[in-house]
Amino acid sequence: MDAVEDSGTFGLPPAKAQMRGRFSWGLVLLLSVLAYGSHAPLIGLCKVDGRVPFSSSSVVVLVELAKLVVSSVLLLACDRSSLASSGAISVRSALPFAVPASLYAINNNLVVHMQHHMDPVTFQVLSNLKIAATASALSLLLRQRLPARKWLALFLLMIAGACHAGALRGQPGDVEPAVHAHLYITPWGAVAITAYCSISGLSAVYTEWALKSQPLPLNLQNLFLYTFGVAVNSITHAASSPVSSFFEGYSAWVAVIIATQALNGLLMSIVMKYNNNITRLFIISCSMLVNAILSVLLFNLQLTPLFIVAVGLICTAIHLYYRVR
Repeated sequence: MDAVEDSGTFGLPPAKAQMRGRFSWGLVLLLSVLAYGSHAPLIGLCKVDGRVPFSSSSVVVLVELAKLVVSSVLLLACDRSSLASSGAISVRSALPFAVPASLYAINNNLVVHMQHHMDPVTFQVLSNLKIAATASALSLLLRQRLPARKWLALFLLMIAGACHAGALRGQPGDVEPAVHAHLYITPWGAVAITAYCSISGLSAVYTEWALKSQPLPLNLQNLFLYTFGVAVNSITHAASSPVSSFFEGYSAWVAVIIATQALNGLLMSIVMKYNNNITRLFIISCSMLVNAILSVLLFNLQLTPLFIVAVGLICTAIHLYYRVR
């Protein structure tokens, strides 16, 4: 995974600047994997009698709001001079970010409704199709042609995701229920998961294009993106839930979820601005390992041999995709 150029290395000797840049990029990747992988276990810690007690749409609003606040602070602290010299704030610069904000809002609601039309394992397995959707969108929209070796690597990531879905086995009395043996999906569920994966790939690639197509500070672009995100998701929440229930069921773990998901979103914007969506896909795949380990530690689940298969497939995929020929 290529390292992003580190603007904080100005004035350092080339070797130290390169080392600092690699360390910073490695830290971004590590934190992204940890933040993404902790999401499902943290939700498990919030459950009461097997159910999530809070409104997921209200959490999304607060995550977007947290990202907006952080982006605003960073913009004023780090990019005020470049912002003043470029005169970058304009409607034309901001409007492209309304598209991914709307697409993300659609998918956030699809995830909730899909749970009624398929079991969790089926969702985990089929949601890996977003890897193929993202790679296809990159090829079609951004003209990033991938050789057969890299397509094979992405296919292995999809298989690894399917293996991860069956890698955890519960024990009697666990906090989290064991994986269901009965898999099912309704016709509407099949349509919904297809739309979900397609929108996921399209929104991610469009976000990458919007971030890279304008020579603007990332914090300013995040400000645009998360302003639209707060607006769209607030409207969505207001349309689906009463205002009085916004904070209903919240706990300290919900605050942790909001903080980690806000961090994850900010880090992913760095990845898409200075690298690409393929690296983002590898982050998501590696986060499955964090998810599995936390599930074992927190919920007494056992790992099946499929976990070893998933680890091996992810390592093989990374080697295939990023090896220098």
